[in-house]
Amino acid sequence: MSGDGAARLKLVAAVMVAMAAGGAAIWYARTGPGGQGTPTPVRVAADASPPSVPVATGAATGVATTTAVADTTTPPTVISAQVAPLEDLISVALPAVVRIETGSAIGSAFFVKRDTLLTNVHVVAGNSSVGVRLPDGRSVQGRVDATAPEYDIAVVRVAESDGSGAVLPMGSALRTRAGQEIVALGSPLGLQNTVTRGIVSALRQVGPVMLVQTDAAINPGNSGGPLIDRSGRVIAIATMTVKADVGQGLSFGVAIEHAQALLDGHLASGSGSTPASGLNQMVAGTPQAPSAAPPDARDVGVKAFERAAAAAASDADVLDARWPRFVAACYQGPISGGFDRPWFALFAPRAMQGAVAPGCESTLTDLRESARRIRDAVLSADEAARRADVYPGTRRDVLRRYRLDALTGTP
Repeated sequence: MSGDGAARLKLVAAVMVAMAAGGAAIWYARTGPGGQGTPTPVRVAADASPPSVPVATGAATGVATTTAVADTTTPPTVISAQVAPLEDLISVALPAVVRIETGSAIGSAFFVKRDTLLTNVHVVAGNSSVGVRLPDGRSVQGRVDATAPEYDIAVVRVAESDGSGAVLPMGSALRTRAGQEIVALGSPLGLQNTVTRGIVSALRQVGPVMLVQTDAAINPGNSGGPLIDRSGRVIAIATMTVKADVGQGLSFGVAIEHAQALLDGHLASGSGSTPASGLNQMVAGTPQAPSAAPPDARDVGVKAFERAAAAAASDADVLDARWPRFVAACYQGPISGGFDRPWFALFAPRAMQGAVAPGCESTLTDLRESARRIRDAVLSADEAARRADVYPGTRRDVLRRYRLDALTGTP
């Protein structure tokens, strides 16, 4: 073969190899290494028409998928849409949520500033000051600084040094969508640091108030707690739930926009009604199937007394654990009485005739104050139950079950 013929054969072979390589490259761009049409970003030659191609992949990895015209000079941009695990979100949010304690009720609240809490008006119940139980178990006093009864929102101030520093950012209820996941934090039935999860069921305009309807479990004691979205921002303040004999999975929170307006001093006056009364009027205007008769006042009183006793017993259990340490480290002498809970001796004359060790006086004072708060809560709940016509035997049985009955007979 002549030299020219050999050169031509070599040229043809090189062209065929190049075409085969190009075909393989195009197939790889279409299917990617995973096969089955997995989209993979491709580069486009500068002189080619830029096709429409995926620039981010991985629905299963939490990365958004979109389509855009490929950039001819820079690599495709991957846009992250990852959401923090729910347990991480909650661990950050819970330190900002507290329990509110009054003489007759227990509710929830949350810090929006180091010294500022948001809660419900019906939680503070006309008190000028309330007890604030912090997540670490410490109790401080809070001053009711502002209220908006038409919106069931109250602002409580505490000393800045009393907070843990954790605060919750405020988001927007108006930007939420039906089906969006939310989390409720609070102290249902006095059980502090409780978490429930649900979705936004709807937004409801009730008179001047915007309510967030949710199927998250909201129970007595949750009132005043935050409803947060998956970014950790508060979208509403839990305020009410519909009775089980009327509807299930119907709970509501006041849109956080109203709270922001109250904090800013710009909350417009409402109609004089409350969110609960407005919602009742809305529901009453809709024909309903017949339901069971509502419980009488005595039944309601028994349930309220049970909740208050359970909350007081939870606090009493904490004092039960503290008392032996105090006696071992700070007290010398006998303690008489044989009380069901040994710290009941604090209320009994001449039960403690020993001596308190030097330097332990403040510890004893703190124990007395904690015991007094528990006793006052029990006495207040017992009086409210009496007014609700709860039978004395029923009240006694409840208190015995929680080992609190001695408190109603102490001076």
